[in-house]
Amino acid sequence: MSNLEHVRVLSQDEPVRLDPDRLQELYKQLGEAGAEDVVCRAMEELAVRLSHTERLFRQHKLVEMRKAARSLTGIADQIGMNDLSRVAGDVTRCIDARDAVALAATLSRLLRIGERSLTAIWDMQDVPV
Repeated sequence: MSNLEHVRVLSQDEPVRLDPDRLQELYKQLGEAGAEDVVCRAMEELAVRLSHTERLFRQHKLVEMRKAARSLTGIADQIGMNDLSRVAGDVTRCIDARDAVALAATLSRLLRIGERSLTAIWDMQDVPV
């Protein structure tokens, strides 16, 4: 029996959860146009910063990467992306712990959750809040 018969593929498909109460609060405070503007700008900024965080990792610029990951936390919180915010915090803790293996794995998770969160909130824009 070869070792390949015992290889398992781990599913990396976890659902993302958005905080609809946070979005409702934004719409209540800012009105529809204001809230949509905030959400759209936040989504654009998150996409840019996720890409920047990954690039800094590949360049081994951990000090700058830590700042980029921390900035994701506040933006994600603002629009109810709690999972993304939490994992961005996990990335900063991995950097602080100087744990390269955990950092690589956690960054991969951040990028997956970031992509799924952006897709989920984009899909929600057609749903009345």
